[in-house]
Amino acid sequence: MWQSGLVAMLLFVSSQNHAGTEADVTVHGDRPGPIIHREIYGQFAEMLGRGIYGGIWVGENSSIPNIHGYRKDVVEALKAIKVPVIRWPGGCFADQYDWRDGIGPRDKRPARLNASWGGEESNQFGTHEFMDFAELIGAKTYLSINVGTGSPREMSQWIEYITADGHTSLAQERRANGRDKPWKIDYVGIGNEMWGCGGSMRPEFYADVYRQYATFLHSPNDTPIERIASGANADDVGWTDKVMSIAGSQIDGISLHYYTIPTGEWTHKGSATHFDEAEWMSTLQGAMHMDELIAKHSAVMDKYDPKKRVALVVDEWGNWMDQEPGSNDPALYQQNSLRDAVSAAITLDIFHAHADRVRMANIAQMVNVLQAMILTDKSKMVLTPTYDVFDMYKVFQGATYLPVDVQGPVYRYGNASVPGVHATAGRDASGVVHVALVNLDPHQADTVRVRLSGIKGTSVQGRVLTAPAMTSINTFDQPHVVEPKVFDGAKFGDGVLTVALPSKSVVVLDIR
Repeated sequence: MWQSGLVAMLLFVSSQNHAGTEADVTVHGDRPGPIIHREIYGQFAEMLGRGIYGGIWVGENSSIPNIHGYRKDVVEALKAIKVPVIRWPGGCFADQYDWRDGIGPRDKRPARLNASWGGEESNQFGTHEFMDFAELIGAKTYLSINVGTGSPREMSQWIEYITADGHTSLAQERRANGRDKPWKIDYVGIGNEMWGCGGSMRPEFYADVYRQYATFLHSPNDTPIERIASGANADDVGWTDKVMSIAGSQIDGISLHYYTIPTGEWTHKGSATHFDEAEWMSTLQGAMHMDELIAKHSAVMDKYDPKKRVALVVDEWGNWMDQEPGSNDPALYQQNSLRDAVSAAITLDIFHAHADRVRMANIAQMVNVLQAMILTDKSKMVLTPTYDVFDMYKVFQGATYLPVDVQGPVYRYGNASVPGVHATAGRDASGVVHVALVNLDPHQADTVRVRLSGIKGTSVQGRVLTAPAMTSINTFDQPHVVEPKVFDGAKFGDGVLTVALPSKSVVVLDIR
């Protein structure tokens, strides 16, 4: 069934290679920028819905193939995109979490109310399960600490339990629970959304609380832990200003949360699958707004940290739509279309352009929640279009950012407009230059002339992600509707790379 759909899609891509407008992109290989940190491609896994249970964890006795309780198909898919870091256990859930509920024999762990997202938390997935999972897929660890209902003492003990390598009671307790060697914690988030679900605090109050927690955040001498302050909600630069002015010297990173909502209304966000061109446009405008947000918060941070020691950590981002009507799935499950792929590519491009300040980001979320990489249903699994973008863009992890200039058409719908073509570029450690091109226009193909300044390239290969419709999705019955294909629409001639860029598409080129 899906094969006929694949043939149709390939014919569609071929027809789109007939360009209608033109764009010029210059890649400045002679003006290399900062490193694109791998952690920009980080993930977020909160204790809600089927993000953990059924999505990552099924238990050792499950009929679903697993590796010590972790879904084998999900583990392999996440390893394939080289997930660099995972943030856990929240989100809003973090500020109600007692870490002791999630250690020890699973049959003795208490069930608790999940006050943030409804239902009960069984605590079958706790500290050991998370740390082992990160180790299994080769990711760094980012713990969200309970500040809202916790204490510095609880934080300190949790960190000691995880990292101590001596004979303290907490180290011995960890060993008794099955882990001899200590784990490494890479990042600690001191609270989450402290302006809201984390405690409804004022920035001045939170900044003092942060200083208190940071004082008691101890780690082994040879394995420092980076401290991430709870940052602003979207445009609230006043929060960033106050927290940086009061606690900046003790901060390694400060977070920023921003979700794109197609309708702009929290009570009616719009459908993930049934949307028109107006919502396509508003979603892309929302993704483009990330550039302005980062610039505003960076400017505030520059006042207190002109050398950019402190990272801006966008540890919650993505598209937030309504749950599908009639769905019996738990909280925040949504489908994922070509629209999500295009907006994700735009956002990653923006992170690259601000790599001097943005050194970690965590898309919300990893599995079955919001703009997920992966969807599961019992034994079934499907990769989303957003996963495909992360797969195509993994070549940028650790690459040196190369500035790009784009001159091209403007995509308009009604009174709204965005650039028709978006781009980013980087040079990896082996010298290969990677260029990503995004066509935001759902109707019009483009001929893009890519000029390589200070770069000698003679061969090119690439992949393209597109689909027959803006609303195209992958389902458990038809999992290959939207997936990357080999791209042969780029040719060298007279020192210029000419690219036939299909409408509503993402193309990543490797230039040697």
